[in-house]
Amino acid sequence: MVFNSLHFVWFFLAVYAVYRLLPHRGQNWLLLIASYYFYAAWDWRFLGLLGASTIVDYSCGLFLERTDAPAKRRLLLGASLGFNLTLLGFFKYFNFFADSLHALLLTAGWRMDFVTLRVLLPVGISFYTFVTMSYVIDVYRREIRPTRNIVDFAVFVAYFPHLVAGPILRASRLLPQIETPRRITPEQMRDGVWLIAWGFFQKIFVADNLAPLANSVFDPGAAPTGVSVLLGIYAFAFQIYGDFAGYSNIARGTSKLMGIELLENFRFPYLVRSPQEFWRHWHISLSTWLRDYLYIPLGRNRGGSVRMQRNLFLTMLLGGLWHGAAWTFVLWGAYHGILLVLYRAASRMRTFKSWTSGPHALAQVTSWAVMFHLTCYGWLIFRARSVGQITSMTSTVVRNFAPGTLDVGLVVPLALYVTPLLLVHAIEAYADDLLVVPKLSTGVRYSIYAATFYLTMLFGNFGGSDFIYFQF
Repeated sequence: MVFNSLHFVWFFLAVYAVYRLLPHRGQNWLLLIASYYFYAAWDWRFLGLLGASTIVDYSCGLFLERTDAPAKRRLLLGASLGFNLTLLGFFKYFNFFADSLHALLLTAGWRMDFVTLRVLLPVGISFYTFVTMSYVIDVYRREIRPTRNIVDFAVFVAYFPHLVAGPILRASRLLPQIETPRRITPEQMRDGVWLIAWGFFQKIFVADNLAPLANSVFDPGAAPTGVSVLLGIYAFAFQIYGDFAGYSNIARGTSKLMGIELLENFRFPYLVRSPQEFWRHWHISLSTWLRDYLYIPLGRNRGGSVRMQRNLFLTMLLGGLWHGAAWTFVLWGAYHGILLVLYRAASRMRTFKSWTSGPHALAQVTSWAVMFHLTCYGWLIFRARSVGQITSMTSTVVRNFAPGTLDVGLVVPLALYVTPLLLVHAIEAYADDLLVVPKLSTGVRYSIYAATFYLTMLFGNFGGSDFIYFQF
């Protein structure tokens, strides 16, 4: 069941109508049943994994509270992490490592005929395992107390707006909202409806219409020019942003209607001027998770510059691998790790620092343009089907970049689908508020509402395609 389907629309309307009539405890039971139905609509066979992860980490949290013995606490933490990482590793990476081993043996001249188990990836497993692991880690660190109500904890894990593609929520933020009665305010209703509408616009009008443009460049058999490759990368950059930010906005909007606040997951990521800024604005819930549960435990910047750079690079490398079981994702993580390491090293140089932090417009525009294109090259690595395609497309851009070969069939629709998105973002960025549109004057506000509605209805791609991040 995808957000951009009639199945979800009817599902949410039915759930919401009953939700508004129930008391607090009844609402939580309804959310639990609805969330498990939502997940079962993908594949009911994986409900057992979701339930097992819930029970294991709920139990580990309770046992951690009952013991002060360091050895027992470490054992409980290890049991939780081992269970979750084993599930994640087997279902997400078994095929990848089996195929890589097979390819390695072939390059060594060893042809081995063996049967490989093909493992189906449970949707959302990367997200809900990170959610439950962070809960146990926070309990272990004594940053939160474990919940004793298993229904509340099960809702926290399986809450359907964020279940399959985030945001990756922390127990300290979501559990208190589940455990206490909720009051839905008029502001939440207003903002929730706008976020849902804007999320559908980002997915149906922007992302799904840009997908064919990106595919025309990245699909096998394509022979694009250097200019076409660049336009195709631009198309994918805004496709993946519209797709993922659209999902996050629909998740936030539906949740607001139920009186539960989810965190912002994207905040103008293409308007930043440094790699550090990018990761503070793109997939915020993942970047903060990696910072708090991987980078900081590795030692952060303690032990000198070399160790800090190693920790930073390793964090991004594992972050890339989290996205998928392919060498392209590993390279994408390594690429961003290198950008972060190089930027930190360069920022210590007085000339570089004075230029990038200066108030002059030329420096700001140049920094933005460079960072945007560095990000776009990262999307080439991310979207490519193989390492060979990365090499081939990079070579095409460098050696076959002739402005005279501009493909009007790419540039015109790209501009048409991206421009309305950028106009609204300009308003949001100027106000530094992602929810500024519902607060604008009546005329401006309803003009944006009308344009969003008509563009979506008249030119939206209603094919019901899956969201990109479902595969992660």
